[in-house]
Amino acid sequence: MKIAQVTPLYEAVPPRLYGGTERVVSHLTDALVDLGHDVTLFASGEAETKARLIAVRDQAIRLDPAPLKSDLAAHMAQIAEVRTLADEFDIIHFHTDMIQFPFFADRAERTLTTLHGRLDLKDLPAVYKRWPQFPLVSISDDQRRPLPFANWAGTVHHGMSADVYRLSKTSHGYLAFLGRISPEKRPDRAIMLAKRLGKRLKIAAKVDPADRAYFEDKIAPMMLGDPLIEFIGEIGDGEKSAFLGGADALLFPIDWPEPFGLVMIEAMACGTPVVAYRCGSVPEVIDPGVTGFIVDNDDEAVEAIKQATLLDRNLVRRRFEERFSAEAMARRYVALYEQLRDGAAVYPSLVELAASA
Repeated sequence: MKIAQVTPLYEAVPPRLYGGTERVVSHLTDALVDLGHDVTLFASGEAETKARLIAVRDQAIRLDPAPLKSDLAAHMAQIAEVRTLADEFDIIHFHTDMIQFPFFADRAERTLTTLHGRLDLKDLPAVYKRWPQFPLVSISDDQRRPLPFANWAGTVHHGMSADVYRLSKTSHGYLAFLGRISPEKRPDRAIMLAKRLGKRLKIAAKVDPADRAYFEDKIAPMMLGDPLIEFIGEIGDGEKSAFLGGADALLFPIDWPEPFGLVMIEAMACGTPVVAYRCGSVPEVIDPGVTGFIVDNDDEAVEAIKQATLLDRNLVRRRFEERFSAEAMARRYVALYEQLRDGAAVYPSLVELAASA
């Protein structure tokens, strides 16, 4: 099958440091090539991919040192290039939210759009009512809640290449927090839990400009002078196996409707259990007592952290391979591509997708 993958241009594919959507697109694209499909990736020029690359910008936007940039202009130019070559593909898979809708309204049935972000924003319902012909994929069933009327083709949980992450059969006595410093990610809660237990906490996270004040006013004072808390900053894929694999548990103390939470499966790939608060996608990702624990409050989190070292790290890794490998994700998407290409009804749920894979 001839498939186009259209990624956001904010990060490289795969990202050099932090980055979720572009990392998933990278793993999906390579897995599709490994399955024998003819794949074209529309991305920035530094992308590393097994697919044919069409570079629509010289480098990804966030780490581009140019002082003045327009992300809207970059993405409009990308969509125009995809439109020019559209007849080459059986399916065009967009990961760019809704910017493509006005340009592909006449051929929406040959596209698939995966929505990677939160959907409870004021202006979104009008967009999905205005362009209802576009088949959509959610990355968790919970993500759909704000838009139950949308044209959902299925839910496909994220997957990652098992080769990127190394199983660590033993941990080194610390807790890990990985991702982004922001109020909804609750790094303050992670710090509080570590201090309450007297355990070391390593924080590998980026600080966006929008969250700089939160970091300086709330998080930095909690870490200042405390030998238990170590702030590392952003890390890339090459550092994650050691960082996650050395942890007794990954703390995922979120306080918002997380659409998926890629760091949870990255930890599982290293054999590291996850202690996560019951929000958003968490109940769909964590197998309680197997890959980690789901908690509803801080007291439960403390007890779960104590129990995390008792879980079988080999089983954590095996469950990752069964549920969240890049190949498993790619096969589920291929099932959707084939249904769309053949003009048949698409699968409505992840359960049916999994059964067909």
